[in-house]
Amino acid sequence: MKNDLTFKKTIVVGAGAMGIGIAQVLSQAGATVFLYDIDLAGVKKALEKLEKVMERLVVKGRLERPESREILKRITPIEALEKAEGAQVVIEAISENIELKRDLFQRLEDLLPADTIFATNTSSLSIASLAKGLNHPERLIGIHFFNPAALMPLVEIIPSMATGPEIVSGCKSWLTQMGKSPVVAKDSPGFIVNRVARAFYGEAMNIYEEGIASPDTIDWAMTSIGKFKMGPFLLMDFIGQDINYSVSESVWTQFYFEPRFRPNISQKRLVEQGWLGRKTGRGFYTYEKGSAVSNPIKDEALGNAILERILALLINEALSALGDRLCTLEDLETAMVKGVNYPIGLIEWAKKIGPDKILQILKDLLDHTGDGRYRPTALLKDWVTKGKLEIK
Repeated sequence: MKNDLTFKKTIVVGAGAMGIGIAQVLSQAGATVFLYDIDLAGVKKALEKLEKVMERLVVKGRLERPESREILKRITPIEALEKAEGAQVVIEAISENIELKRDLFQRLEDLLPADTIFATNTSSLSIASLAKGLNHPERLIGIHFFNPAALMPLVEIIPSMATGPEIVSGCKSWLTQMGKSPVVAKDSPGFIVNRVARAFYGEAMNIYEEGIASPDTIDWAMTSIGKFKMGPFLLMDFIGQDINYSVSESVWTQFYFEPRFRPNISQKRLVEQGWLGRKTGRGFYTYEKGSAVSNPIKDEALGNAILERILALLINEALSALGDRLCTLEDLETAMVKGVNYPIGLIEWAKKIGPDKILQILKDLLDHTGDGRYRPTALLKDWVTKGKLEIK
């Protein structure tokens, strides 16, 4: 428990998996948490699940029993938002519905003083769109935790054009005090991780759709050769094909149908069929007794070609993000390593491979397919021409 937290009294709205996870993070750091959901029974169930999590941590020796009791004691379920007096920060973790979120923040504005910070855990909605209609839009900010919130160190901080700079610095300091690794991103579709990582999934599906390799062979290449913790197809099955496809379609649409983010028909058909991955027992993989059936072709030459092609797309998108001034280079590398467990940062990887080789892979793919998704970013071309990476 930390006693020097910038913000010590908080509200979490939404008692789903993400909401209760955020409540756990805040309480473990020493903050008082009011937990609200329109379904009070759902709040009680969430707290019962958290009690079991705490018990497992005690049994494993990761937490002392008195400390686990204190963590649970600091989380108070409330049946009305009016009961959360004196809260310094509100974090909403409700459904990804813009109208629901707007209504919530407008209601909170009537209940809480002007210096209370409003934070949204949205992973895909514009922060500016959520701030619209508020009397004090400068208090609203995106604070995007990754699931499971208690385990994942990365948190994306997303200010809108109206967010006060002191809110950004205060939230960054607060999250750092809690042991998190905060990064700051512009209010842009997908923020950092969900923008850059689209290439990890999309190019893997392109390779599959072209008949070059099966999903399990592609996953083998990315994990055995590339040292990723999970291959793209198994990860999509784990996330849920419906959820992953929805994010891809959202980012693509918000970027005005930019080819780099175009969703894949193979994934769309899985969603239409209802084969959503592990949760339905069938996705890109079939599952027997909870395990994916896999029989990859372990061809080193093929595996290296797959890895280099997917990395080329990932690095190109990372450089595109830097060219758009989405975030700093340091925050980009941190986001991809700590948010999606990449073995090393993408720009570090580009230096190892060589930007000239990355550029040639993209040019060859563009010449061969004519697909605009392989268009090299200006920053990559400049890097090769000048012999150094210059970020303005």
